[in-house]
Amino acid sequence: MSEDSAPDVEVWDYADELMSIPRAHLALELHQDEDGLLLSHEGRALARCHLTPHGMTAAGYLARALGVQVPALGESVSARVSTGVLFRAVAIARLDFRNEQSYRLLDRWLEEAALQRGGSSAET
Repeated sequence: MSEDSAPDVEVWDYADELMSIPRAHLALELHQDEDGLLLSHEGRALARCHLTPHGMTAAGYLARALGVQVPALGESVSARVSTGVLFRAVAIARLDFRNEQSYRLLDRWLEEAALQRGGSSAET
């Protein structure tokens, strides 16, 4: 909880709904604007990492889990991943990076996401 009570990261229920049905390929978009980084699927918001130190830390790791770079301000980048990779990316975004133990989970989930991305082509 930041001092101004605004969250560092928000995850909408739609993210959980989307992950509840296993799929090999989900077309996702990361967009950076003045409020931070927004992850969406077919125009529906999944998660937002706000423009705070911990929010931007989460944004960088979320993008890494998806296998993409954080886009520049005003830009977007596409990612095509399985629900398993999305699950790990969202779990990473939900970590409290103020807690040192979060980094142990982070390493494991980044490794798992990378292994899962390696099993399917981003070109298909």
